[in-house]
Amino acid sequence: MTNLPAEKTSQKTVLVVEDEEALAIGLCDALEHAGYKVSAVNDGPSAQERIRASEPDLIVLDLMLPGMSGIDVLRTARGEGNRSRVLILTALADEDDLLRGFEAGADDYVKKPFSPKELVARVDAQFRRVKMDNAPPDMLELTPEITVDLARLEVHRDGQVVPLTPREGDILTYLISNHDRVVTRDDLLLDVWHYQSANVETRTVDIHIVGLRRKVEPDPANPTLIQTVRGKGYRWHD
Repeated sequence: MTNLPAEKTSQKTVLVVEDEEALAIGLCDALEHAGYKVSAVNDGPSAQERIRASEPDLIVLDLMLPGMSGIDVLRTARGEGNRSRVLILTALADEDDLLRGFEAGADDYVKKPFSPKELVARVDAQFRRVKMDNAPPDMLELTPEITVDLARLEVHRDGQVVPLTPREGDILTYLISNHDRVVTRDDLLLDVWHYQSANVETRTVDIHIVGLRRKVEPDPANPTLIQTVRGKGYRWHD
């Protein structure tokens, strides 16, 4: 058996899960051209098997799949301990649908229709993402009823444990670390998502803030911790 060159074995692996054949081919071509090692499947059960077998570095995952929805594929993978970065593809514009994707463990989304160039840029951004300080932070007491353990990605409120996604943990850490200033949407895209440019059309930041508020705010409908500064961004107030 011939060994692959070192530069090939170090390639990041991407699994494309998309049932539209023409789109899947286009995505694979674009990602391979960008230097990624790409494979593809076109239904939910096949995706589940491939994820278990190969543990790709990143999964491009359509939500509407035959046999098993993308959300169920993602929930199962996360439940089995899979830590692949996940970029969901969706034609759905409903905020609750996107929140379900993020709650299941997605890292970002792209709304159809999109260009292959945009998709590659999003994939690149996921691999450029730099992890924040690995030292476990102290338990944060937000109110007498709500505490957050960022090391375990858990919110303890009213006697219940509510899990945080890794992205929500990063956002919360960033907001608290920058509590003395207004954090803009561009700040979050550049410093948390690590996009090369913040000049992109995405509601990712806003949707994640909504989901995070539901977990850490005493009254999510009237947020007092993650405050909106109209026309500017967000400020952490403790």
